[in-house]
Amino acid sequence: MPTSAGVLLFRRHRLLEILLVHPGGPFWRHRDQGAWQIPKGLVEPAETPEAAARREVAEELGIDVVGPLIALGSVRQAGGKIVHAFAVERDFDPAGLTSNMVEIEWPPASGQRTRFPEIDAARWFAVVEAERAMLASQLPFIERLLAAVDHSPHPD
Repeated sequence: MPTSAGVLLFRRHRLLEILLVHPGGPFWRHRDQGAWQIPKGLVEPAETPEAAARREVAEELGIDVVGPLIALGSVRQAGGKIVHAFAVERDFDPAGLTSNMVEIEWPPASGQRTRFPEIDAARWFAVVEAERAMLASQLPFIERLLAAVDHSPHPD
């Protein structure tokens, strides 16, 4: 069964905010609610989930994640894929998104290969908004983050 790993970035301003990404490509083009995810990707052979999570954030967002990560455990997505997640407090400007490109056969069964950005958008969400926008199978990561960190309002 495929295994992926990713990082849930969060920041504290007045409220706790969570960074989610929107997958690129034609399958996700017209999907919004329930489509946003953590930046993640496949764990390569002989790679730890944490190393894969750090690599995927670099590939999908164009930033390096250094320092300790908060382990958020794993979930099984609807298709069976296991996703391991970690969290880190870090700011990121979504305007600076520099996602890698992926190549897929599109349209399906056409024999034509087309390149798309793996991630076409990144956005900060308040927790309540994130819960509406996020892929349902990844919602437990938000609960686990809230249990792991102090999410009281940040003093101005």
